[in-house]
Amino acid sequence: MRILVLNGPNLNMLGIREPDIYGKDTYSDLVNLIEEYCKNKGIEVKCLQSNHEGDLVDYIQQAFFDKTDGIVINPGAYTHTSVALLDALKAVSIPAVEVHISKVNERESFRQISYVSYYCSKTITGKGFDGYIEAIDYLAAL
Repeated sequence: MRILVLNGPNLNMLGIREPDIYGKDTYSDLVNLIEEYCKNKGIEVKCLQSNHEGDLVDYIQQAFFDKTDGIVINPGAYTHTSVALLDALKAVSIPAVEVHISKVNERESFRQISYVSYYCSKTITGKGFDGYIEAIDYLAAL
């Protein structure tokens, strides 16, 4: 199985940005956790992050050509603004799970809208890094 774990803007700042919301662990800690977990499960994983919407669209499209079986996506702030990410997910038709480290539904009102949720079969919020593991397990069980 091949899974793409895709992270959007500012997730490279984990451990620095608002540690009271996102925790003190870094983006490298997240990638290491995911890679180790997938290695133990026999899952091939690619973890990518970008602060640029077009890059994220390109990564989703490339997942189609790489014959990726599932996408775990934390679009960051693009969750609430990007129809382009939604359209890219729809275009490739790869099963996808939306993940958010924080409980976005308990935060500012503008964070209540998620465009990617119109495509993703599951949304996991507020479970920290464990949400990524839950998303990987969900996709592996499909």
